Amino acid sequence: MHYTIRKFDEYMEYRRYSPKTRSSYTKAVEDITAFFAKDPEEISQSEAMIFLLYLSRERGAEWSTRNVAISAFKLFFNQFLDGEMMKLILPARKSPKRLPEVPSREEVKRLFDAARTPKHRAVLMTIYSAGLRLGEAVNLRIADIDSERMTIKVNGAKGEKDRYTLLSQVLLEELRLYYRTYRPHEWLFNDKTGRKPIPGGTIQNIWRVARKRAGITKGHGVHTLRHCFATHMLEAGVDIRTIQILLGHASLTTTTVYLHVTDRRYSNVKSPLDLFGKKRNPFE
Repeated sequence: MHYTIRKFDEYMEYRRYSPKTRSSYTKAVEDITAFFAKDPEEISQSEAMIFLLYLSRERGAEWSTRNVAISAFKLFFNQFLDGEMMKLILPARKSPKRLPEVPSREEVKRLFDAARTPKHRAVLMTIYSAGLRLGEAVNLRIADIDSERMTIKVNGAKGEKDRYTLLSQVLLEELRLYYRTYRPHEWLFNDKTGRKPIPGGTIQNIWRVARKRAGITKGHGVHTLRHCFATHMLEAGVDIRTIQILLGHASLTTTTVYLHVTDRRYSNVKSPLDLFGKKRNPFE
């Protein structure tokens, strides 16, 4: 890694950027450095624009990838280099908003039944029942499970904010079975060595295998279970503000997307065509 990019990574670590963000941003700067074959601090604003056009035109990168590069360049050139070059003015383009695909409760139950091992089942049930992000599930410790208060503490969640979420009674029994079988130490779900937390990629693979075995086609990554948590809670009558707090959303606007996913809000609503009443079809 180039010396300047390594210092950039240390700068982000000092400012408490998440490992995932640091990795994405350093890669973006490494890519543009390799593209122009020069030191990163020598890259100009016009060259940054050329590289962004290359991403979209030649590599066919999605807007989300382009936006990550824009954010990385703004932080690197405008803040880390402390104004040593012309300020970048690169407006990010919003990615198209697509509603998440949410399996039904029956499909989620089928998913749990399709898990290959008690550990796999416990991982999937924990993510679903507590509405966790992937990284939050990876970093769970045994001490975060509070069976007296029936809560799960989520440490260092998105935005470096801790929060508490639900501990289901069903999940508690599942975790007790899992603990008796596997005897984890510090981490709730550890890797094969038993000394480190389970890798996120392993959890994604657990999801993919169980999803295929259950014959479920909705959803993509394991984050689908977090969508299921919010949607199924909403369908059960839980208010949107409570769901926002449990999910750890900073803005209620983020949570309201689930209002468009659930079918509960439409169950008692009639189409205006139904208001005409049933009449004889003139073509019959």
